[in-house]
Amino acid sequence: MVPMRIGIAGLGAIGRAVARALADGMPGLELAGIAARDHGKARAWLDAQGISCPLVKLEAMPSHADLVVECAPAAVLDAICRPMLSARKKAMVLSAGALLSHPELIELASHKGGQIIVPTGALIGLDAVTAAAQGTIHSVRMTTRKPPRGLAGAPHLVNNNISVENLTEPKRVFAGTAREAAAVFPANVNVVAALALAGIGPDRTTIEIWADPGVDRNCHAIEVDSDSAKFQMSIENVPSENPRTGRITALSVLAALTKQRA
Repeated sequence: MVPMRIGIAGLGAIGRAVARALADGMPGLELAGIAARDHGKARAWLDAQGISCPLVKLEAMPSHADLVVECAPAAVLDAICRPMLSARKKAMVLSAGALLSHPELIELASHKGGQIIVPTGALIGLDAVTAAAQGTIHSVRMTTRKPPRGLAGAPHLVNNNISVENLTEPKRVFAGTAREAAAVFPANVNVVAALALAGIGPDRTTIEIWADPGVDRNCHAIEVDSDSAKFQMSIENVPSENPRTGRITALSVLAALTKQRA
C-alpha cells in the first residue's frame, strides 16, 4: 500500500502531538510536510524531537501531501484548505467554527472533488447525531462549562467587558445559537460547530457557555430530541498545554487519520 502523505498546518499543541505520532510511525501514513508561521521555532522543535520533515508554504502543500491537518487559528482556514481542495485533495478541519463562515470551501470541495473531514474533536456521539439527522431532529442543546482561564481573551468577553477573573461561582457568559457562538468564541467552541454540522445546522443548534471555577476540565453536555431517539451525552476533557483545547482533540485527529487507511 502506498502511504498516504500527511501535511500539518500549524505546530501548536495539537500539531506537535500529531507530528510526533506520525514520526513514530502510523501504518499507511507518513509525515510529508509542515507549514508553520514561525519557521525558526518550528525547525528548532523538529530538530529537538529528531523529526525529519520539510517546512513548506501553504500554497505548496498539495505537491507534498494528500491530506492536510489544519491545526491553526481559524483566521487562516481558507489559506490552508483552498489549495488542497482546489487540487482535489483532503483537508481535516479542527476549526469547525470557521467553516460556518466559509461555506464557499464546502462548495469548492464539492465542485472540485476534494474532501473536508471534521474529526469528532472534543465530543462524543456525533455518529448518533448524524444518524438521527437522517430522520427528523426536533432540537439539539449543548451546555459547555470551562475553567475561567480556558475562556479568557475570547472576543465575546472582551467586546462586552465580561470578566471571568476571581470567580467564586459559575457564571453564564453566553447563550445563543451555534453560529453566534462560533463567531465570538473562535478558539473555544469548535465543538458546537461540529455538532451543528452533524445535526440540524448552526441556526437551530443552541449552546450555553459557562465559566466555572469549580471545574478543572472542559465539560460538554448535549441533549438531542428526534423522531428516532432522545439521548443525552456528556464528556469532561482534560485540557492540553493549551487550556482552550482538550487532550482528546489531538487523539481524535489520530483516530480519524487511522481510519483513512483502516
